[in-house]
Amino acid sequence: MATTRTAHTVWEGNLTEGTGVVTFDSSGIGEQAVSWPSRAEQANGKTSPEELIAAAHSSCFSMALSNGLTKAGNPPARLTTSADVTFQPGTGITGIHLTVEGQVPGLDAAGFTAAAEDAKKNCPVSQALTGTTITLTAKLA
Repeated sequence: MATTRTAHTVWEGNLTEGTGVVTFDSSGIGEQAVSWPSRAEQANGKTSPEELIAAAHSSCFSMALSNGLTKAGNPPARLTTSADVTFQPGTGITGIHLTVEGQVPGLDAAGFTAAAEDAKKNCPVSQALTGTTITLTAKLA
């Protein structure tokens, strides 16, 4: 069964001086302020499209890696994943770097790296973001 998740943004004003609020409709987890300075300069307590992409990518990748490891007979005890989404004003998103550290009993570093590369390639968010370069650092704890 397919699922659809929804968020919406209300933006007021021009790009550089305006502000917006992103509302997470499906989950009901609340609202987050967004602005051009939070995107192109310092966050200052506000989010950005890139941070939202980073959240989506790090969580999707972690789920895909957990699933792949479990199917291969090595369920992880813990995975800690960060996603760094780089935005260059005037150019756009120039790359995403995933960093994962895993505690996976019985698995060696080469096996972990191979599983992480597979998750990077096949998680649905990675597949949706094929228009940018995605790199990966994977290591066992």
